[in-house]
Amino acid sequence: MRTRSRLCLVTLALGCALPTPLLAQDAAEDLAALRLQLAAMNARIDQLESELEATRAAPAVAAPAQPAADTPVAALGKSDGWSFKPRGRLMFDAGFTSAPASTGAADGFGNEVRRARLGASGDMPGGFGYKFEVDFAGNEISVADAILSYEDGPLEVSIGQHNTFQSLEELTSSLHTTFIERAAFTDAFGFERRLGASITYARGDFLAQAGVFTDNIEDTDSKNRGVDARLVYMPKAGDAQLHFAGSVHYNDLDDAATQLRYRQRPLVHFTSQRFIDTGSMEATSETGFGLEAAAIAGRFHVAAEGYWQTVAMPALASDPTFFGGYAEAGVFLTDDSRGYKGGKFDRTKPQRPVGEGGFGSLQFTLRYDHLDLNDAGILGGRQAGYLASLIWKPTDYTALLVNYGRVQYEDAILPAANGDTSYGVDAFGVRAQIDF
Repeated sequence: MRTRSRLCLVTLALGCALPTPLLAQDAAEDLAALRLQLAAMNARIDQLESELEATRAAPAVAAPAQPAADTPVAALGKSDGWSFKPRGRLMFDAGFTSAPASTGAADGFGNEVRRARLGASGDMPGGFGYKFEVDFAGNEISVADAILSYEDGPLEVSIGQHNTFQSLEELTSSLHTTFIERAAFTDAFGFERRLGASITYARGDFLAQAGVFTDNIEDTDSKNRGVDARLVYMPKAGDAQLHFAGSVHYNDLDDAATQLRYRQRPLVHFTSQRFIDTGSMEATSETGFGLEAAAIAGRFHVAAEGYWQTVAMPALASDPTFFGGYAEAGVFLTDDSRGYKGGKFDRTKPQRPVGEGGFGSLQFTLRYDHLDLNDAGILGGRQAGYLASLIWKPTDYTALLVNYGRVQYEDAILPAANGDTSYGVDAFGVRAQIDF
């Protein structure tokens, strides 16, 4: 208010100090213009004073606290080499299995939190990186990944718990597989993350991976020692992405003969019932060889693998070799394509996601899945799975999967009432998943 009063006095003084009879015509016009400008200033001062009063009446809002400058979070987006990315996934499965009643198999409805992971990954100064994830599914806490890495151009060195180099299906994240569970042989032969050190070299269309490993971080008291290696050729043929790979695995088991066991569920994980099972085998080592092939062309993809696992068993005349493999073909019913990166399948990103005026992506896949646990006197059984999958992804980070499988068994470990060990089991499962 004081500022406005001063301006009014200035205006009045100017009007009184310049007698009209002494002014020329031009001076009178200048005075009129000056008075108009002062009037405009008075109006603007009124507006500013009103805004100031409104601001004083509003409740005070505390300024957000700033993170300490020496923490990785504070360094996000800065040029000092630090980055931090929170990670997580949640997968809930439900469904049922149906086996012949006379087998006495545990079947019917089942459900579970299949995965509930939290963790973080990022970069550190000097070319180093890290990744750490913990899984809380099944009322247990287990470490999934715990990796320290170093990258220099095409070369990456990793130390800690991470995937060994076995199988396209195993190395593809569970977020990006086409079925609720991976191919039967990957679980039956015990593919899992292990503690070790590995080297990956990628240049052009070629990828080479090799590492030495002990056992899973939960089994550090074992004396197992293993070597894994994988070579991938991943050229482009026009717009199509091709994939050809081979892998080798050797695991020297504990000093004494280890009780090794191969077995598998029917398609879904929420049942504990197995219909094929080698039982305990006294083994000193295992050796595996795998072949992989895949192609992505627009909406279509195909993939196939074969894996041979030989177990050294001194008590037998010859070592048994077990086999597993699958072949699948899939098509998107929307204008989308399956992702691929770094020698494995990657995230599907819908072209028109929900929330942006679209439906998301819809993918249909058929698979034949085979596992043979019979050889050299070991009668573990055979299974042939005929599987179908429908995946709806509303957005990049959400998905709903519906799976059905008919699994035919030979030499099943649970005989029917008439002694028959060849029969079929139905399995149906749905999954809701989200990740970040």
